Amino acid sequence: MTYHPKSDFMRVMMERGYLADCTDYQALDEALIAGVVPAYIGYDATAASLHVGHLLNIMMLRWLQKTGHKPITLMGGGTTKVGDPSFRAEERPLLTPAQIDANIGGMQKVFARYLAYGEGATDAIMLNNAEWLDSLNYLDFLRDIGRHFSVNRMLSFESVKSRLDREQSLSFLEFNYMILQAYDFLELHRRYGCRLQMGGSDQWGNIINGIDLTRRVLEAEIFGLTSPLLTTSDGRKMGKSQGGAVWLDGGMLSPYEFWQFWRNTTDADVGRFLKLYTELPVEECDRLGALAGSEINAAKIILANHVTTLLHGADAAAAAEATAREVFEKGGIGDDLPTITLAPDEVADGVGIVQLFVRAGLAASGKDAKRLILEGGAKVNDAVITDVALRLGAGDLAEPLKLTAGKKRHALVTLG
Repeated sequence: MTYHPKSDFMRVMMERGYLADCTDYQALDEALIAGVVPAYIGYDATAASLHVGHLLNIMMLRWLQKTGHKPITLMGGGTTKVGDPSFRAEERPLLTPAQIDANIGGMQKVFARYLAYGEGATDAIMLNNAEWLDSLNYLDFLRDIGRHFSVNRMLSFESVKSRLDREQSLSFLEFNYMILQAYDFLELHRRYGCRLQMGGSDQWGNIINGIDLTRRVLEAEIFGLTSPLLTTSDGRKMGKSQGGAVWLDGGMLSPYEFWQFWRNTTDADVGRFLKLYTELPVEECDRLGALAGSEINAAKIILANHVTTLLHGADAAAAAEATAREVFEKGGIGDDLPTITLAPDEVADGVGIVQLFVRAGLAASGKDAKRLILEGGAKVNDAVITDVALRLGAGDLAEPLKLTAGKKRHALVTLG
């Protein structure tokens, strides 16, 4: 990319690695210089919380606001009833309106940590596309909006082709999703002056649809910008851990476990993640990312502290670091370790060690736990165990039991 941006927002996007593609770099850059640009990212309410996979785009909205523009968080109260088929192997399960509303409530709490909401020119606003989608008249919508869409072109999008090429059914319900998302951009521009849609690079086709529709119907100039789809240096999808999704809701994943996720970053990813997920200067991110040997561990702690502070606050980050130091350096048991509590009847006949490692989130499956134990990577109270048939009774749990997987991942087991 040879374009040299003049606006603060575009400069940040390019310097820190947020930018994959843009519909018109120069025109968007000039719009950002000329005045406040409202921009949105859409989030379907398919779960009770956002997860680490959403965090890169949330940081983009945060930088948008920090550089003098207006973020719009669009909740998909309407589109969640359809489900985005993009690059999915199968149709999403349909949720009830009550489930969708509950999920939106959980997601709102996370956004409030990163964005300042209010009535000011650059204050963020949260909208729900059910506001305009729920009341659509089907025949009017087909006549006024549907006529602008070519089925031939829609079938050419990679997100649709990948599904059809595998001969997996794509329902008419799902096929409508891209039209509804395009209509969102049109309505956001008409109602709120929104001029930019952002999203992951898998959303490029949907974003282009919205831009084309808005130009045809309103003759307006609007823009699209995408971020790269992140994978870790070892090829894993960003946001997944051995124990499942890395949730941003402290009730679904403790601040300590969230901190540990970042502390366990692969050496090769530290510099890149510092630029994407913290607000440290780019030069400092590069310096820390270039550290070698044991020094890179200090950079990982800085990464974990800064990311955890943004989401859960400085106190939670400090407590997580203190717990980690106690566990790693002193072999002690910290108060903030993830804990599973067993009922007395669960241990009446003894409980299997393999089952405990799975329940504690230290192994993805029984097979995974057995391999961990047989390879000498499992410890109970800092002692290596090698017996996959080991069972623990009430006497073994008179005091909290510490489980360890590898060198860095720990959990407590207590008797309730």
